[in-house]
Amino acid sequence: MDTGLRRDPERLLEQVEREEERERRGRLKIFLGYASGVGKSVKMLAEGLRRRDRGEDVVIGAIQPKSLPEIERLLARHEIIPTLKIAGKDVIDVAGILQRHPQVVLIDGLAYNNPPGSRHPHRWQEIEEILDAGISVITSVNLHYIQELQDDVSRITGKRPPETVPIDFLKRADDIEIIDAPAQASLSQLREMALLLAAEVVESELRAYLRAHQIDEIWGTQERILVGITPRSHARPILESGRRDADRFHGELFVAYVRQAELSPQDQASLEENLTIARDLGARIQVLEGHDAVRALVDYARQNGITQIFIGHSMRRGWWHWLRGNPVERLTDLAEGIDVRVFPQRANT
Repeated sequence: MDTGLRRDPERLLEQVEREEERERRGRLKIFLGYASGVGKSVKMLAEGLRRRDRGEDVVIGAIQPKSLPEIERLLARHEIIPTLKIAGKDVIDVAGILQRHPQVVLIDGLAYNNPPGSRHPHRWQEIEEILDAGISVITSVNLHYIQELQDDVSRITGKRPPETVPIDFLKRADDIEIIDAPAQASLSQLREMALLLAAEVVESELRAYLRAHQIDEIWGTQERILVGITPRSHARPILESGRRDADRFHGELFVAYVRQAELSPQDQASLEENLTIARDLGARIQVLEGHDAVRALVDYARQNGITQIFIGHSMRRGWWHWLRGNPVERLTDLAEGIDVRVFPQRANT
């Protein structure tokens, strides 16, 4: 009887080779920040000390020039392999690290371009060689250095550094940890991007494991995101954020509008624009009826298994004037068990 468990010899060989490569290769951990000065270097150095206290052989391969007392205090407790000077710039001594062959090397500043004459053009390529030698690496990087995200980040920050790291390198990480910044509205979009990137890294690792063990992906839709729109909401960034989250987590995007009577021509045109954006993004659109818009939105969410609700909100009454009481508080109370995300809106909405 054929149980369906027979494996192709070539696939078995590929699996064995992948497992052997994985065992030989060092492990990669990345501290990811979405703002400068949030303490990535401190976290990295402290992680190295904890590992050393557990008995691992840890050295520093590169550190960003710092003058903070906390950094200096941590550095004093580490073994450091000095960097090389090439064209007046500090470059990792890859040969020295390979000869010393520690279990773990700490390398600050992942996004670093080396001068001509270096072993590799980019620091992330040096790290690849170290990993291939069976040495684990702990490193750090800011979101705005990720090559494929630079367009989005630069639109938010107005900055675009020349150094880049390909996102595929991050996807090969075994562990990624986000270093949070103090709460600031201007950083919320960057934080979201960092969280999505970290989730994508974890998912890539999971898929690699499933492929290696010939396990079929059997999970279904994980996230069902509902964006509530109104005639005057500035919906594009909310809808685009919902689409990104749905795509990253293999979910679905829903859009709901609670019908209002006697809209002005301006409001009707704004509503149609929002609905057009939603259709272009492939959302499932539903027009709801009800005098209590918050309750109508929550009832629809529960009927359709929604896991997250995205709404916009302005400090002015604006387009929420038709809701009774504080809309955000009411929505949060009624939607217990469903995540609610509130996006700040422009004052004229």
